[in-house]
Amino acid sequence: MAVEYTTDHIRNVAILGHGGSGKTSLVDAMCFVAGTSKRLGNVDEGHSLTMHAAEELSHGVSIQLTPAYAEYGQTKINLLDTPGYLDFTGEALSAVRVADAAIIVVSATSGVEVGTERVWEYCEARGIPRVFFVSMMDKEHANFEGVYQQIKEHLSEKALPVEIPVGEGPDFKGIVNLFSEKAHIFKQGTMTGDYEETDVLPEYQERASRWGTELQETLATTDEKLLEAYLEGGRISRDEAVEAMARGMARGEIFPVFCGSAKLTYGMQALLRKMVELCPSPAEVPPEKATRPGLDQEIEVHATDTDTLAALVFKTASEPHVGELSFFRIYSGKITNGMDVVNASDGTVEKLNHLSIPLGKDRVEVSVLHAGDIGVVAKLKHTHTNSTLCTRERPVELERIPFPKPDIAIAIRGSSRNDEDKLGEVLPRLHEEDPTFIAEFNAELHQTIARGLGELHLDVQFERMARKYGVNVETEQPRIAYRETITGKGEGQGRHKKQTGGRGQFGDCWIRLSPRARGEGYEFVDSIKGGVIPSKYLPSVDRGVQEAAQRGVVAGYPLVDFAAECYFGSYHAVDSSDIAFKLAGSLAFRNVAEKCRPVLLEPMVEVSVTTPDEYMGDIMGDLTSRRGKVLGMDPGNGRTTIKALVPEAELYKYAATLRSMTQGRAAHTRRSAGYEQAPEHIAQKVAEERRKEQQEEE
Repeated sequence: MAVEYTTDHIRNVAILGHGGSGKTSLVDAMCFVAGTSKRLGNVDEGHSLTMHAAEELSHGVSIQLTPAYAEYGQTKINLLDTPGYLDFTGEALSAVRVADAAIIVVSATSGVEVGTERVWEYCEARGIPRVFFVSMMDKEHANFEGVYQQIKEHLSEKALPVEIPVGEGPDFKGIVNLFSEKAHIFKQGTMTGDYEETDVLPEYQERASRWGTELQETLATTDEKLLEAYLEGGRISRDEAVEAMARGMARGEIFPVFCGSAKLTYGMQALLRKMVELCPSPAEVPPEKATRPGLDQEIEVHATDTDTLAALVFKTASEPHVGELSFFRIYSGKITNGMDVVNASDGTVEKLNHLSIPLGKDRVEVSVLHAGDIGVVAKLKHTHTNSTLCTRERPVELERIPFPKPDIAIAIRGSSRNDEDKLGEVLPRLHEEDPTFIAEFNAELHQTIARGLGELHLDVQFERMARKYGVNVETEQPRIAYRETITGKGEGQGRHKKQTGGRGQFGDCWIRLSPRARGEGYEFVDSIKGGVIPSKYLPSVDRGVQEAAQRGVVAGYPLVDFAAECYFGSYHAVDSSDIAFKLAGSLAFRNVAEKCRPVLLEPMVEVSVTTPDEYMGDIMGDLTSRRGKVLGMDPGNGRTTIKALVPEAELYKYAATLRSMTQGRAAHTRRSAGYEQAPEHIAQKVAEERRKEQQEEE
């Protein structure tokens, strides 16, 4: 059993940054130096603590949120390792939702990248305290001061070094701690982050003095007593400085900058200590908002064991021989092993057996978890990501993780008949593990459409499907839900007469077709006078027209936005029937619609692209090449949002193209914007393709 930690001795920290910035290696090193992990992992060699899924090892990148923990002193630090690639944004958002602080990891060689900017925005929206860690200081071309200036320019002017490196690149050998004004010279070869504390070397004294003065001045402004003492010539002590920085971080006024090398474990002890000293415990953060199911009532839940239970499931995973794992953060109350809880979403009761704390792919069983802690249990039957676990006496629902909507779609089909049969069962399971992956069968298109946050995201899901469930798929471009309409008026007859011996079939109707405004839909008008068609048969004429309209005129797509007026006809007292008049209505539509200048309509999408200004020209040119119409631009703070109306058919794999054009720094959203008439050459091409499809189906 693991050591039991109370709320005030817990820290929940998300590890965030661009892909390849060293997040996973940092978690490895922190856990190893703290002693919770028995070996220092290596991402390149495939034995990292928090990067262990088969898909992660095959692609060489983190693709999922993986919790671990480090014990430092009397405090447990829950570390939430996250992917840095935009395709797996949902995992980073989950971590930010349940963390009370974050380490933003920035590569000493690559600096601030698009992923850094994105996770910074997530933290800003959530308002959690942050520190920067400039990683890989031992790498060739490492540049601490250059990266620091990028942080100030692109992320926050409030960033402030509390450590500066002694040497850079292969010469990196220590740090100067600006709190203590001492140098930590690391002991080479120990791999435990041990160091010798010395006076600052002469060549670093000017630099240390300059940064130290800025640190003292900034901290003095956070408190009137500190400012008064500082102005009187006093110096803020280390303990006073740490307290002032913690307050400044909590208010979003200061973002301290650390540095080190996870590979060499240099700087890990200082970072662990600062996580304990500077990051808030769950007891120190504002209470969490919750709602009462079925009631229009918002309440607060407090991170105390005495408050009733409220825990959010922030991740669901499935493991062979184990089943579904549910990772949760306790916001109030405590959980004991074997406890019965209620899923607030549907009121079902779940038993929490084998209560554990996660450590990469391993789990350490515990008997109790206190308010604020993070845990994991297996085999919950009705609970998935974003479910709230609570008590029957006080059911509450916590704020959900704001997962992004998928922006890329592809059609899939089973590679074999057996695979196809299993899709309906397997796809919902993948969605439960990753809510940013959505797949459903589209009856109109006769395709299963899978949606995700990028091509790599979808590829990983299909690999996971094959590995976990033995289901393989093939992909193809999604079909487009075209429509047709008429642009002119026309009238004509539909007459169905059949005599086969005995009672025959007879239906006769005359109709007028006329266009309606876009989006007004279909209307049937009864203009029969004198009973030339009995009223009981008119609904059958209506059904016949509608069914024929579904088969279209131009390319076989449903015809919409028109009125059909039945104004004349005849019937037979014996041979007329509902089916006869339905067939007559269908014939009348086909006879008349072709006279009414039918056209093809294509679905339009309003695309909003937010981009750094430097890429505007490329994006505008690309949208124009896709037959897009720019609706407007909204500039601000070096970024511009471009709104354009683009045919859906022109947006296949647009997300990948946009990322390529802008080095991943632009993002876009879409919303349906109705239909517009397609150009003649497009209509002809679509009609030809549709005919080929129908011939193949036949």
